[in-house]
Amino acid sequence: MDRTEVIASVAGDLYATEKAVDDAITHATTLVQSMIGARAALSISPVSGAASQAKAVEAIMALSTARDAVVACHAELQKDHRRLGYGTYAAGPLNKPEEWDDRPMTRKADHLRVA
Repeated sequence: MDRTEVIASVAGDLYATEKAVDDAITHATTLVQSMIGARAALSISPVSGAASQAKAVEAIMALSTARDAVVACHAELQKDHRRLGYGTYAAGPLNKPEEWDDRPMTRKADHLRVA
């Protein structure tokens, strides 16, 4: 394989990984929605399903952490690619920003205050 094919192969694996993590998050959130809906449909107390629902939400948080790591990996690969002199390589299924946004992301919870 030539350089372009090797880079395209890594990029394809990266995009597949990003999609797999996003799909897992989607499925996990659907699971929580299904659990809540089933509990309501069966008129079961929220207390009885609290532990299992908490574990499902814990899994979503872990998947979110995994997604952050994959996005960070993407950013590092982008830097490596440019550092090695391969120029800009913008392939993949999605629109990409021109420059990587290094601003820290804030969560809405960071903006909440006690009144």
